[in-house]
Amino acid sequence: MSGVLVTGADAPIGERLVRTLLDDKGVSHVLAVGARPLEQALPFTNDRRLTYLSVDLRRERRVREMLFGPARDLGVRTVLHTAMGRGAGEEGKSVHLWNVEATRDLLAVCERHPTIKTFVLRSYAEVYQVQADLPVLIGEDHPINLSPNAPQYVRDRVEADLHACVRMGLSPLRILVLRCAEVLAPGTGSQLFDYLESPICFRPMGYDPMLNLMSVNDLVEALRLAAHAREQGVFNVPGADTLPLSLCIEKWGRPAIPVPGAWMTPLYRWRRQLRGHDFSYGMNRRRFHYSGVLDGRRARDVLGYVPSHAIDWPVFG
Repeated sequence: MSGVLVTGADAPIGERLVRTLLDDKGVSHVLAVGARPLEQALPFTNDRRLTYLSVDLRRERRVREMLFGPARDLGVRTVLHTAMGRGAGEEGKSVHLWNVEATRDLLAVCERHPTIKTFVLRSYAEVYQVQADLPVLIGEDHPINLSPNAPQYVRDRVEADLHACVRMGLSPLRILVLRCAEVLAPGTGSQLFDYLESPICFRPMGYDPMLNLMSVNDLVEALRLAAHAREQGVFNVPGADTLPLSLCIEKWGRPAIPVPGAWMTPLYRWRRQLRGHDFSYGMNRRRFHYSGVLDGRRARDVLGYVPSHAIDWPVFG
């Protein structure tokens, strides 16, 4: 039996993860950490195996107090770090501080902790480069998107991911980096979910790339399995749904209109300005042209993860 600390517990994925861990007999206690106060965070707090703390992870002193206080007292052995900004349009120093510096500081303090042995980072498939001359099936050794011109949303995720990877073998911790497929659900920061919320979905003419998408349930299960892992490393975590963009739009119940690729950026820029939506075509241009599907064999062989929860599509579900 061991204690588990979950960051980002006040977000939809974090909340579902906390519920799942409380049902896991191999977890003695869950220390849930979020940015919001308790009354605005978890709707359930009556389990004696659950402790919730509101902690700003950007403040290293508060992180140390939390880890060397409640986390040590509760015997936390595993940290599941899921807290990261969800908005594609979020930019600036404070966003970088939340996405990258908080991850770096949390990992550094965990390395000096007397009870914590495992650190799991929920990373993203967006860290990979997708282009015409690269394989469609993406393994863990696939090229990373290191372009300085990539949006901060991508650059921050790449930086946090690579920092955790660099620490493997140097750190006393067992470090796992889960590069997860996009979760198609509200409140998760999914670019595709925001795209599909339009009454009409425009797509670049002449292209129909294959997408791999996952449900919240599969992501939570992958994180739960990682909490019990005995090996470290990088793991691609695919979802159960692999389908072309056109079918994705159809299964969402939206009409799709092919337009010249040059029209896509201004169309969705106007949408963002007029309606306040988060979808950025510039950030998604390559994946709307070229296919990229995660190869999950290593996660299957080492973690025992197999995607088994398909997305609940509004049409043809």
